[in-house]
Amino acid sequence: MENDGQKSNHDWTGLYQEFGARLLLFARQLAPALNEAEDIVQEAFVRYWRSREAQPGLPSTLLFRFVKQIAVDHWRRNQRRQFWEAKAQAEPGEPVACFVCPCEASEQSAAIENALHNLPTNQRETLVLKIWGGLTFEQIAEVLNIPANTAASRYRYALDNLKRTLVVSML
Repeated sequence: MENDGQKSNHDWTGLYQEFGARLLLFARQLAPALNEAEDIVQEAFVRYWRSREAQPGLPSTLLFRFVKQIAVDHWRRNQRRQFWEAKAQAEPGEPVACFVCPCEASEQSAAIENALHNLPTNQRETLVLKIWGGLTFEQIAEVLNIPANTAASRYRYALDNLKRTLVVSML
């Protein structure tokens, strides 16, 4: 019985090492703060671990899908909370940045961050899932609940938009 527990811990560690950073990057596109993104990823791993035997599919696809679902739930809760707080104070709250990266503060990094931030949400999600998540278009389609061709199109549009934006900003 002890071996089962050790195997289980090894599986958990392996999953975290393989997908943790990619899931966090994806969550950062959906959460206004790093600590919220970390909470979302943690909750996604817990949700995956509890349902892994009942849920068919690849761990990567399920984990990314859980991150997306949890992030949307967090966003909705935050929107409701902010609405009621603002109403109670009768003053509008300050807008929260969508993408704040703890990266180095170089000009090139800032230009890339700004270009990524300015992409439409659906293109940004697809780009992050493809490049940093390492998912196929079929897996992205499953995570975002869209056709695979739509995922491929969004990816292409995101690359075109980034190229156009970065070329202009580098001139």
